[in-house]
Formats: sequence, C-alpha cells, structure tokens
Amino acid sequence: MKPVTDTTKTGIALPAGFALISEDPEVGPAVSESLEQIEELLRESVASTDPFADRTARHLVEAGGKRIRPLLAVLASHLGDPSRREVVTAAVVVELTHLATLYHDDVMDSAPLRRGAPTAHELWGNSVAILTGDLIFARASRLVSGLGGEALAVQADTFERLCLGQLHETQGPAEGENPREHYLSVLRDKTGSLVAAAGHFGAMLSGAPREYVETMVAYGEKVGVAFQLADDVIDVTGAKEKAGKRPGTDLREGVPTLPVLLLREKQDESSRRLLELIDGDLSSDEALAEAVSALAAHPVAEESWAIARQWAEDAIATLEPLPDGTVKEALRSFALAVVDREV
Repeated sequence: MKPVTDTTKTGIALPAGFALISEDPEVGPAVSESLEQIEELLRESVASTDPFADRTARHLVEAGGKRIRPLLAVLASHLGDPSRREVVTAAVVVELTHLATLYHDDVMDSAPLRRGAPTAHELWGNSVAILTGDLIFARASRLVSGLGGEALAVQADTFERLCLGQLHETQGPAEGENPREHYLSVLRDKTGSLVAAAGHFGAMLSGAPREYVETMVAYGEKVGVAFQLADDVIDVTGAKEKAGKRPGTDLREGVPTLPVLLLREKQDESSRRLLELIDGDLSSDEALAEAVSALAAHPVAEESWAIARQWAEDAIATLEPLPDGTVKEALRSFALAVVDREV
C-alpha cells in the first residue's frame, strides 16, 4: 500500500484508505494523539534494564512500520468513548503480538531483511531471535492482564489461532482436505485473527455497543485475509519487491499460495508446463525470474486478485450496522486499498 502524507508526530504514515481520518476535524486530531501515546507506550513496553535484551527487543520497533493494527483499534474506539486509556494499552498489545510473530516468522522463513533492516536472526542468530519474540509476547501478556478477563480471553484465543495457523501452514493440508480451503483457513488464523482482535479491543474497551464490537471482529478477519491474499499474489507474481523479500520467494521455498493452488486445479497443457517449471529447480535467479514472469502472465494471477477483491468486498459488507461517518468510510476505503495497491 502506498502511504499518504504523514499526519502525526510519530513518523507513522497513514496507509492508503485512512486519509479520510486526517480530513475530519474531530477524529483526526484524536487519532493522531492516540498514535503518539501508542508509540510512546510501545517503546516503553519493549525496554529492558538488560542492555542486550533491550537492543534486540527494540530492533523491529525502531525499524518502523505502518502500525495498521493499532490504528484499527483506535479507529474502532471511535464507535464508543475513544478517550479511555485502555484503548491505547490494547492497541500496544496487538502491535507487540504482531512484532513478536515477525521475529519467529523471519527465523522460519530465513528472511534476511525486515522493514529494510537486517532481521534479528541475521544479527544475533536463531536462538536470540526466537527468545526475543518470546520476550515481547511476555510483555504483551503483562499489559493485557490489566485490561480485565474479557480482554485476556480475546488475547488468549488470538494467540492460539496464530500458533495453530502457523502449525497448519507448516503441516500442510490433511489427506482429503481441499488445499485452497486449507490455505484460506491458515490465512484466517495467521493474519485475520490478529486484525480482528485489534477491532475487537478498540470497540469493546471503548464501551461501544455489542453489535459494533461483533461488526469489527467480522470486518477485521475478512480484511486481514484480503490483505494477506494480496500480499501473497504480489510476491509470486513479482508485482513489487518488498523489503527483504525477493519476488517469488514463496515459489522458491515451496510455500503454497493462491495463484499456485489455482494453477494446480487447471488441466490444460500450458498450466501443466508452468507447474513443471514451478516444481522444478528454482535455485538460480534466472529460473526464479522466469517462473515469476510466467505466473504473472497466467490467468490465475487475475483470478487470485478477483478472490482477494471479493474478500475485501465481503469485509465492506459487514460494516452495514455501523453509523455513517468517518469511521465507517475509512474502514471501507482501507478494505479497497489493500487489494488495489500501487506497485
């Protein structure tokens, strides 16, 4: 997503779709203030008196990021009383949880860069990276423990889904299970669950009506899946080069993503030839580039985008119960933006 002009003092650029926030004379300044508080508490939460732990835990926080999940929590809080301090704390909890998963994911994926900086495992080794992720999870748990039993249950359920999603991705579909359904289930758990938790926390802790809380949970999961679908299509079709991830990395690693899963459902000769290329030796950059180019030109690329757009449309449809206004329109625009990225 192409970020728009930064409207905060935090150095965080609002992602495309959220520009409407800055144009609202009431919501804009309130969101900006909340983001400043979140950034301050986020840095406090990873700080440690141990110099080495302090350095490793600050690594990804200081590398930046769009802070999409905290922003969703803050935006959802405007469906109730956004001034409640618990909202800021919960927004930090979801971002800490996200950051912790990145430390672990980078080890599993052997990623050399994250947000333009060397990954923790590249700097300090796998054990340090994993333990740093665990430490950040612990800090998130400490914060959420002060938010009450319901918030703690949301965090526990989300953490379980994150773990199961990663486990199921690693394990692959069970015998007789539809590979595409398995893939979407993994995305709902690995990505959708935490985005849903952000909306859940923001609406619930602001005292918003239960109907709005349920709406934000449904929206968050669907828009999270749409985001990850788009991200996966971008990777395997080479639409843009993400920091630390060469286009086609998922192809080379044999990670099943929607375009390849759709390709495996085809029976025509051109699809079979492309599969032979993808399933072959992609260790050289030339072979990988050829596979990426061929997959980008195949009809499954556009089919994948269509499915991602449908998830975004489904997310928008869940917003119907919300009152008209900046919050609803910003959520709608964001859902469209995640599947309409400039490359």
